[in-house]
Amino acid sequence: MRKKKIKITVLIPAHNEEKMIAACVNSCLNQTRRADQIIVINDGSTDATAQILERFGEKIEVITATTATGNKSRAQELSIPHVKGDLIVATDGDTMLDRDFIRLVEKDFLDDPELKVVAGYVQSTKNNILTALREIDYTVGQDILKLAQSHLYFLLVIPGCAGVFRAELFKNKIITFDHDTITEDLDFTYKINGFGMKIKFNPHAKVYTQDPPTIHSYINQIRRWYGGGWQNLRKHFKIVISRPSAALVLTSIYVEGMVLGLTVFVSPFVNFKLFIIIFSLYFLNGFGAGLYSSIRKRRFDLLLVVPFIPFMIMINSYVLMEQFVKEIILRRTNMKWFHPKRLGLTPKS
Repeated sequence: MRKKKIKITVLIPAHNEEKMIAACVNSCLNQTRRADQIIVINDGSTDATAQILERFGEKIEVITATTATGNKSRAQELSIPHVKGDLIVATDGDTMLDRDFIRLVEKDFLDDPELKVVAGYVQSTKNNILTALREIDYTVGQDILKLAQSHLYFLLVIPGCAGVFRAELFKNKIITFDHDTITEDLDFTYKINGFGMKIKFNPHAKVYTQDPPTIHSYINQIRRWYGGGWQNLRKHFKIVISRPSAALVLTSIYVEGMVLGLTVFVSPFVNFKLFIIIFSLYFLNGFGAGLYSSIRKRRFDLLLVVPFIPFMIMINSYVLMEQFVKEIILRRTNMKWFHPKRLGLTPKS
């Protein structure tokens, strides 16, 4: 029996992405299975993004918000009435799709009519020590943690730069744009998990994204991620307590993160030897992660950044606790979208 052809739309929100938007769009155009529609939402850009998009002519559709919405989910929502596809590939203006991305996710949906969402695999493009550390984090987080989550039937997050959804979820307003958290991808994932919809993690459907290249931009980025994490946990807490798999996944991330973070910052004042032991254990754990990642990605430069992993863990732990205080205790909800510095096109990892 011949399978029904699926129409596929790619959505790309873009705000001041002049350094990366051409590479992003070209990666969508150069797929082994071409998209049926590519929509770029120019979200009030004040740089050369609009002029670059004009060069693609009729190959893409551009929706322009004259004033920046200040929130990615608002920019995405603008595009939904224009979507003609059965599937929506959601990505970002700083991200490049692997040439086989659309072909692989299309096969997932053709093989399983019950499937509602596919989460792709994110890799960080090479740049410096920080982006190498992010690549180690991505590798371990996806190869081990996300794979484990998929077996528990509760993916914590469908990546905002590598998520594929059945368009009916948004067109029929089964999944809505609430604009009340700063991490819309996490909000969507909680809702989909709450409905018990089928999600698949496809580690072969890859995208290459540009991570923040400086400490300042990195900290601002994880403030958004962790702040949005606490916002969504508070918003969707009923889902957590109603599903054992959700409770297990979230406990391992948030409770363990808080406990480890407090241990790191309290132990030097209680027992310095204990702090050295904990720091050494972090280093050994980081060495294992770095070794695995370097072999897995055939990037032996990743081993060179292993000594920096304990310091990165300390930064992450501090920001996780900081955002817990702001978002949960003080209820100072942050809805400001941070736009990190772009460095232009970099080679794939």
